[in-house]
Amino acid sequence: MTAAPDAPLPGTSDRFPLVKIVSIAIITLVVVSPLFLLVVASLKPDRFQILAEMGSFKAFWVSNPTLQNYRDILTFTGNQPFARYLTNSVIVLTLTLAGGMLFNSMAAFVLAWGRLPGRALILTAMIGLYIVPQESIVLPLLNIMNRIGLADSFSAQILPFWASPLYVFLLYQFFTQIPRDLYDAAIVDGASPFQIYWKVFLPISLPALATVAILLGIETWNQYLWPLLVTQSNYARPISVGIAGFFGSDSIYWNLAMAASVVMMIPVLILYLFFQKWFVSSVISSGVKG
Repeated sequence: MTAAPDAPLPGTSDRFPLVKIVSIAIITLVVVSPLFLLVVASLKPDRFQILAEMGSFKAFWVSNPTLQNYRDILTFTGNQPFARYLTNSVIVLTLTLAGGMLFNSMAAFVLAWGRLPGRALILTAMIGLYIVPQESIVLPLLNIMNRIGLADSFSAQILPFWASPLYVFLLYQFFTQIPRDLYDAAIVDGASPFQIYWKVFLPISLPALATVAILLGIETWNQYLWPLLVTQSNYARPISVGIAGFFGSDSIYWNLAMAASVVMMIPVLILYLFFQKWFVSSVISSGVKG
């Protein structure tokens, strides 16, 4: 007679339940408390009140909450058109995800299943390229963008990130685990290589694509140095650069910066919630066994 999978091993018991509860509570407090403080501070009307209460428990409480900070920042006009920055970031995020998932997955498919000479050398070079820090190539890349006339544009923030050695290698690893029988069956049915990629491999690669979407989305959304260098006006400036405008040399508008930070988190949370069901599932297993 076998024990249930979740049953504890014979002779063992949970001897330290209090330690586990306290550990989980501390971890939760460390993770959640800064976010809770951020939301509470964004509802306070006065930036001086935020500074005065920051060192006490009053920082976690607001007696007269107001949404005025959000109304002040969500505008398309003025010196800090935060609504414009937010729209720009959503445009950059959407187009970067669309192009990045397409081109990275196509490159991974060719490396995994195409008749490509020197594939091992290419994979080694890709891993080597990933080790190179992005900061070391921003100036040459900025020079290229200026020479081809793409400075201060959406294209300058999107095109350089449509291909990434990390995501190509991640998808390549996933594609190589797909059984050969699926590929051979599609060939027998008369499918072209692109049809195999589009109609066979992509539908069963949703977990890997969701992983790429989440990682690439967070990376794109949090970009600061590159957009700071490549944008000179509010036309294409993203939210990550725009939010720095609340931290002036003479004064810091903490109330507006807190509200802007809360707004900045929302699209990333939506992105994760949209892809998380594929992020934690294994479509490939059910597709092969079924």
